[in-house]
Amino acid sequence: MKKIVFSLFMICYSCLSVFAGNMPVVGITPHFDQQKIQLNYDYVTAIAENGGVPFVLAPTDDDRIIAAYVEKIDAAVFSGGMDIPPSFYEQKQHPTTKVMDSIRSEFEKKFIKAFIASGKPALGICLGMQFTNVLHGGTMYQDIPSMIGEKVRHRNGEMYTNFHSVGIARGSLLAHILGATSTRVISRHHQAVDKVAGIFSVAARSSDGIIEALERNDGKFGIFVQWHPESMRMADPEHRNRLFRALIDAAR
Repeated sequence: MKKIVFSLFMICYSCLSVFAGNMPVVGITPHFDQQKIQLNYDYVTAIAENGGVPFVLAPTDDDRIIAAYVEKIDAAVFSGGMDIPPSFYEQKQHPTTKVMDSIRSEFEKKFIKAFIASGKPALGICLGMQFTNVLHGGTMYQDIPSMIGEKVRHRNGEMYTNFHSVGIARGSLLAHILGATSTRVISRHHQAVDKVAGIFSVAARSSDGIIEALERNDGKFGIFVQWHPESMRMADPEHRNRLFRALIDAAR
């Protein structure tokens, strides 16, 4: 069965490569629950409207398929979703933590580490930032309201209406991409990065001290943000486009 799945992936990718031409293929990790693959279409349009070809990466435990993903795609977006299993960073589960499906967590555990090791361009969003940091030795605050406070409202249950400001580190790649040292962002999360893994530097914080962005400190293109730029098409299209265009330009 795995041979059939692998063969189908290679056929699909070969067809996609012919269609894509010189457009970078950008793999997206999707949400997975109850045997269903789901993805907010905002990710697809953000990539497509900035010169990339979106390619949804079906979760799998087949190491050959994961290796093929890493080899064949030009860049990756690690998308948002449910919470990371606290066992991944050696903590007990907080009452508010809602853990993602194990099929997704085990797939992304392998895929994200392998993709980061490849040095190819990556953009991590919300969970994507948190998971990348955890997989490289970082840890989490499992619940912002009870562990940090509610000075800044990081989540209100709505998809597109919860905004707050973040300060961006001067001299950071993120500041260069956005052309600013502060910005307003769409926010929908209740967890946050605590300990930062050694391969990353903090690129942005909110006024309550929460880490809002990380970037690779080894010269490779890797931007990881806590907010949802893919959902800012109407609120701040320039912000969205600058981030996704930077990823796609790096992939070229």
